[in-house]
Amino acid sequence: MYTQLRETAHELAGVLWREHTVYRERGGGVVIRGEHVGRWISLGPTGGKDQALLRAGRLLDGGTTAPARTEIVVDLTAGTAELATVCRRLLAEVAAAAEPAQGGTTGREKRPKREKPGRAARAARPGRPRKERHTSLGSLIVLLCVAGVLGAWLYSLFGG
Repeated sequence: MYTQLRETAHELAGVLWREHTVYRERGGGVVIRGEHVGRWISLGPTGGKDQALLRAGRLLDGGTTAPARTEIVVDLTAGTAELATVCRRLLAEVAAAAEPAQGGTTGREKRPKREKPGRAARAARPGRPRKERHTSLGSLIVLLCVAGVLGAWLYSLFGG
């Protein structure tokens, strides 16, 4: 079954995207990644003869795959053109579902760096320039006291 999935995936990848990566996933299926479009397609075994579970999703910023947005069982005896049509429909659904989250981008533009969840971006305080960090006088005094105590202890141990 893996051989049939791999061959079908290579044919589909050539039809769908000019730049793609095809690799085996843990469950015995095959994944086609389109880095330039930010999408992926997976062909996985279903247990039925000549059938595969076709799933589609998007790629996250770090290159990891997001969970599948859509999936459908397809017949592998159908031609490559028919399977490519189904794939394009699933990819269009993934793109439509991702648009509100990306603010209407196509996924090809460079995405802005995301803030940590739950944190709003802090605006600089108006009229107050930001100070560079320096060791404060208090920290310097603490360091001198620690050095003095250490010196007194070493003197009592070895000096006297």
